[in-house]
Amino acid sequence: MMARLRTPGSGCAWDLEQNYATIAPYTIEEAYEVADAIERGNMADLKEELGDLLFQVVFHSQMASEDGAFDIGDVTDAIAEKMVRRHPHVFETPDGRSANDQTRAWERMKAEERVHKSRGNSASALDGVALALPALLRAEKLQKRAARVGFDWAEAEPIFDKLDEEIREVREAIASGIQDDVEDELGDLLFVAANLSRRLDIDPEQALRRANAKFERRFRAMEAAATADGLAFSDLSLDEQEAYWQQVKRAEKAAT
Repeated sequence: MMARLRTPGSGCAWDLEQNYATIAPYTIEEAYEVADAIERGNMADLKEELGDLLFQVVFHSQMASEDGAFDIGDVTDAIAEKMVRRHPHVFETPDGRSANDQTRAWERMKAEERVHKSRGNSASALDGVALALPALLRAEKLQKRAARVGFDWAEAEPIFDKLDEEIREVREAIASGIQDDVEDELGDLLFVAANLSRRLDIDPEQALRRANAKFERRFRAMEAAATADGLAFSDLSLDEQEAYWQQVKRAEKAAT
């Protein structure tokens, strides 16, 4: 099907115009839609979104086949070979290792693979953390990589002090009026917040998704409450809007 869509003269004009770079944003979007379906617990949507994500893999593989680089068979063979290589305790000699033992072994093997891929060049613990990842997720992965070589706080408490320090620096940057400095310091603050999440075994992306969902739920409830009172939410003062916000929060707490 993908080959037909990409056949000059008889295929789809839009599909024929695409390349790896133009398709990459759709690939990322489809992965997030898979995660969204999982979070909502909607299995029908999950089936559909997994199909959409699989289509992205086929699309990239077809373009690579046209370039003579690889095809979909090579992709599936490569991942199968990797899974066998990284699970010797399953496919070679069963050893009854625990999930934690396997995680440590997995990370060692990945580190060895990164060194091999460097082909003699200086390897960094941070090699292989994709630039295209969402910034918050990439921050967590960079921190995990640094932690593996000992660059990490031993516990969460010092991170709170670091958060206080970064908040002060944000305030100072705002006072300076230099927008680049404000952006820089806000980035540092978010980076430290991601580190705290990691230290507390909380996925920062998931935590922020929950915060987004909570804000959206409460905001929609505020709008509905104002409408029920015969008011236009956008016409209310900030204090009046805040009163509705507190009303919604109280209603949520009472319902739990």
